Amino acid sequence: MALDPKVQALLSRPNFAHLSTLMPDGSPNTTPVWIGVHDDHILIGSGESSLKIRNLRRDPRLSLSVIDFHDPYEEVQIRGRVVEFREDSGFKIMDEISQKYIGKEFPFRNPEGRVALIIEVEKARYTKLPFEHTPPV
Repeated sequence: MALDPKVQALLSRPNFAHLSTLMPDGSPNTTPVWIGVHDDHILIGSGESSLKIRNLRRDPRLSLSVIDFHDPYEEVQIRGRVVEFREDSGFKIMDEISQKYIGKEFPFRNPEGRVALIIEVEKARYTKLPFEHTPPV
C-alpha cells in the first residue's frame, strides 16, 4: 500500500511506535520500538531471540500506533504484516534507524542474531485532532 504523505511524514520523524504482536494463545503483546521508513515499508530492528520476533515468525500480522513526539494529537494507527526478516548483523538498517533517534550508531553492538523486519502496511488511519497539549502542571 502506498503511504499517504501525512503518514509518511509522521513515520519519518523520530516518533516512538508501539508494536503489537500476537502471543501463541492469541493474546496481544505490545512493545515500544524505533522505526525506519523505506519507500512504503516500515523497518524495525531487533534481536532474533526477542519475544516480538518469535511472535512474528509464527504469525507475521501486527499493528503499530505512532504519535507525534511534540503533538500527541497527531497519530497514525497501522495494520500490516512482516514480508521479510532481513539479516542485519552488519547493523546497516539498525544504524540508520538509530541515527534518526539518537544521532549515532546503535550502541549495542552484538551482531549475533540481528534481524530487521520489513513491514508492509495494509491499512493506515491518520488523525490530527484540533487540540493543544496543555496538561495542568
